[in-house]
Amino acid sequence: MPAPDALLLLSTHCPHCPAMLAALADLVKQGTLGRLEAVNLEQHPEVGQALGVRSVPWVRIGRIELTGAHAKAELAEWAAKADSDAGMADYFHMLLKQGQLPRAQAMIEAEPALLAAVLPIVGNVDASLNVRLGAGVLLETFAGTASLRALLPHLGALSQHADARVRADACHYLGLTGEAAARPWLDARIADDDADVREIAAESLDRLPET
Repeated sequence: MPAPDALLLLSTHCPHCPAMLAALADLVKQGTLGRLEAVNLEQHPEVGQALGVRSVPWVRIGRIELTGAHAKAELAEWAAKADSDAGMADYFHMLLKQGQLPRAQAMIEAEPALLAAVLPIVGNVDASLNVRLGAGVLLETFAGTASLRALLPHLGALSQHADARVRADACHYLGLTGEAAARPWLDARIADDDADVREIAAESLDRLPET
């Protein structure tokens, strides 16, 4: 897989921008980044306006956008996983943790296949409540869409998770697919050890068409 490219937006009077520029340039030299484009917003404000950028330094590595100062090691870490499924999952986790749900939703609306990157959050029992709720909002936003239906096998696997919270959430999302093919996984949870899982599985089955 080729190294991702980076776009850095900076300004002449930004105290953190020189360090970011130097760090990214080093990553290009090392081959961690394929190419670096740097734009001074004082000279080209239209670039920042087009991207909706309000503060610098701002960098986009592959599909990942970061605001503020970041150490070279962190930039290298994002570059290494910028175009991977695991990297996008980590990025969505970060966005939701920071309360940037609209940003995550906009990315998925622009590229629906990215919805799959939300599923690792559903299966992460250590994720905070706010992050899990954010992931739920994203999945519910795409209820009944082809993007969510494509995740049916993965949601089915999560419905068998050892943690009851994950099983319950997975059953809820299985119902949102609107797919009769979700029924076998939900039928298996009707006799679940956890009462909440049993209840949500039953509610989801009521939403689905008959096979």
